[in-house]
Amino acid sequence: MKSILITGGAGFIGVNAAYHFHKCGWQVTVIDDLSRRGAADNLDWLRRRAQISFHRADIRDRDLVDQLIGEAKPDAVLHLAAQVAVTTSVSDPRADFEVNALGTFNVLEAVRRKSPDSFFINASTNKVYGKMEDLRVIDRNGRYEYRDQPDGVDEDRPLDFHSPYGCSKGVADQYTIDYARIYNVRTVTFRQSCIYGPRQFGIEDQGWVAWFAIAAVLGQPITIYGDGKQIRDVLYVEDLVRAYEAACEHNEEVSGQAFNLGGGPTNTLSLLELIDLLEEQLQISLSLRWDGWRPGDQPVFVCNLKKAQRMLEWQPTVGVSDGVGRLIHWVRDNKKLFGSLNPHRDLLESTSSDPPKWTFSTKRAVLSTM
Repeated sequence: MKSILITGGAGFIGVNAAYHFHKCGWQVTVIDDLSRRGAADNLDWLRRRAQISFHRADIRDRDLVDQLIGEAKPDAVLHLAAQVAVTTSVSDPRADFEVNALGTFNVLEAVRRKSPDSFFINASTNKVYGKMEDLRVIDRNGRYEYRDQPDGVDEDRPLDFHSPYGCSKGVADQYTIDYARIYNVRTVTFRQSCIYGPRQFGIEDQGWVAWFAIAAVLGQPITIYGDGKQIRDVLYVEDLVRAYEAACEHNEEVSGQAFNLGGGPTNTLSLLELIDLLEEQLQISLSLRWDGWRPGDQPVFVCNLKKAQRMLEWQPTVGVSDGVGRLIHWVRDNKKLFGSLNPHRDLLESTSSDPPKWTFSTKRAVLSTM
């Protein structure tokens, strides 16, 4: 039986990945410190559906990471544990660095020294490309598009880290690639675009598709920063975890490579288009408020998927309308999870050994596409 160890395995992507690999017959080990809101609920959900081994651990604890990976010696390590919000990185850059840069280094070193035959998958971000101000953007039919990049941004795009978050994730991204070059560890880094789907507790600065859906179902007003024409390619989480599986199957060929992973040009969505889609599927009219652009917000980001299609033999299968419909269905069925959710709290503020308690104090839903 193949085995996989997933750091951050109680997060949104983590539980979906853990459940997928369990269904595929893999032995699954989950590591998580349960500091993220929703993590405890996600873990309970996963344990009711899959046989997994769980360890509460912080990836900043080098000795514990060494021990867990050395004991498991998994066929694959899927590294998802991270600080995920740009705004949190700005307010607390040290914690952001320790989790994203040093934490990833700890996991890579544990693989290199304790389990060198493991295949290492790093979840990176499109933020490693920075603002991409040299790319010409046009307004076409009420949405922004690249003027000269019809297939989206490919992996040859120069890196340009912006914000502490971009820097910390960029460090992790480059260490992942370099460990394949220098130490011959099999690694791959996925520069992920906008991922959405069930078990996602979207908040103001991360998980915007989910937060819009949650706000719409709960009847909360929504504030749009900018003009609402901003475009992202969106990828349903089930398609993402299939890409992780494909990487495991092609681990020798893809080792040392970076891949842009998102919905691609056929699965793009603007803020206003998501509003229209939610209103259509929920048969309601949403209350909108407007504010200025967020600093550093990109008007467009769309992945070029040709490299992933060629080397991973993978492509998205869940379209935008279908995926958003599934997300709405999940939110409706799990309203109790959001009734006390405060989207303005920092993601890493909880230091208690107990799962974080939530209080609902916001009067509006807020979006940043950063």
